[in-house]
Amino acid sequence: MSEYINTTDLGEKIVNVLKTIYDPEIPVDIYELGLIYDVFVNEDSDVKILMTLTTPNCPVAETLPLEVEEKVKSLDEVKDAEVEITFDPPWSQELMSEEAKLELGML
Repeated sequence: MSEYINTTDLGEKIVNVLKTIYDPEIPVDIYELGLIYDVFVNEDSDVKILMTLTTPNCPVAETLPLEVEEKVKSLDEVKDAEVEITFDPPWSQELMSEEAKLELGML
């Protein structure tokens, strides 16, 4: 018999992990920066993260998605994780949280 997975609780744990990953050029975590568009968790504990980068030419375009994937996979409850990069819609400062804007002196 398979163990019931609370996808909401796991989603919250994933968000907490995402908040430990920082954009190297901006001193704000990638979640508050608005780079994470969606987090999907299914009943099998497979995770898919839809994210963007600040620009298509972002210097961490190769490493940041890999870091996100590895940190999410490090959660015991996660069976597998996949990161998909999209530029639709393109990232803009409007996607940043109030917390991020405050941190960067934009409020």
